[in-house]
Amino acid sequence: METWFDAARAAETGHDWDAAISAVSAVAECYSADHNRHDAHLWHMDLLVKARRLDELATRGETDVHARRRLDRFLYEDGRDRDLRQRAQHGDKTALYLLVKLLCQRGEQAAAQQVVAEIDGTDEYALGLARQRLTDI
Repeated sequence: METWFDAARAAETGHDWDAAISAVSAVAECYSADHNRHDAHLWHMDLLVKARRLDELATRGETDVHARRRLDRFLYEDGRDRDLRQRAQHGDKTALYLLVKLLCQRGEQAAAQQVVAEIDGTDEYALGLARQRLTDI
């Protein structure tokens, strides 16, 4: 008898994102006391990225910290500084930190410092990130 996990893993392996998402979301529960349900929730967020359902992830991110962080991480990994900047300008601290890190990794130290000054010049963590050398990040 195939479990939800087996079905989801097989669908994911076959890049059948709708089936994988359906199988995982049926048992996923954010902050569940059951670690399997919570892990399924995190897996669900990863599957949404793989399926490129970024709008859905963004909508979920309005109330779900895991969705917000997963979207931010995808944008960072994909080098989407404009999207990170927009999210940071709307108060998303994780997006701000990843934007600064991305700019520094590109060697754009001055741009990183400027973005912190423009978005939240009082954020000590962001300021510290913007001041770090590329090799420190």
